[in-house]
Amino acid sequence: MRIASFNVNGIRARMDIVLDWIRSEKCDVLCIQETKVQDPDFPAQPFRDVSLHAAYLGQKAYNGVAIISRVEPEEVRMGLDDGEDPEEARLISAKIDGVWIVNTYIPQGTDVGHPRFRYKLEWFRRLTRYFQDHFQPEEPIVWVGDLNVAPQDKDVHDPARMAGRVCFHPDEKASLAEVVGWGFVDVFRKHEPGDKQFTFFDYRLPKAAERSLGWRLDHIFATRPMADKSRRAWIDKAPRMLPKPSDHTPIVAEF
Repeated sequence: MRIASFNVNGIRARMDIVLDWIRSEKCDVLCIQETKVQDPDFPAQPFRDVSLHAAYLGQKAYNGVAIISRVEPEEVRMGLDDGEDPEEARLISAKIDGVWIVNTYIPQGTDVGHPRFRYKLEWFRRLTRYFQDHFQPEEPIVWVGDLNVAPQDKDVHDPARMAGRVCFHPDEKASLAEVVGWGFVDVFRKHEPGDKQFTFFDYRLPKAAERSLGWRLDHIFATRPMADKSRRAWIDKAPRMLPKPSDHTPIVAEF
């Protein structure tokens, strides 16, 4: 099973890139973030036309997550389902071939000290509880998405300058580590321990992708039963180099 995560920064604007990438990479499951579209307007038909299934949870203009798969999911769950507000379109889970795949788009946080930063930390707390309430670490689970945290110095191109900033702040790293500590393995780092491995390249930096001025904000984690079955993992930088790309690029793992 080949599972990928890709923040597309607008599914309707990147549909051609997404469809071409799925075909070329023979991806079995693609988890998409930032679809930026309400459910009635989600472009599901182009996926159906190539025999793909689409499960999605969206909202107007912001956020939005989807799981695209070759096999129809056995079950789909939407949202954190904890009764707390506000509930944004940031989590969708699907059981595919007996494996639960959890796709998340973690709040970016805006800036340290901003109310959205506190909301981000709270969202991580809710996510920890989501795993505790719905799953067991002994189950085959793959958790992916744009988590908006670079956990290690080698996950940013200039750790000294970025220290303490949003997406690279100690509080965010600790929050991510708490979720991971529930029972996850960083599948990408299991296979690719080297530096200069980035999934996000800021539009505002000239030729950021060409110059490798990036962040590893997108991740693939798995519980031990799945991590033990992982064969390899990689980041495909090619979609970021295309005309009118997303500012992110896919991260992939093979099980």
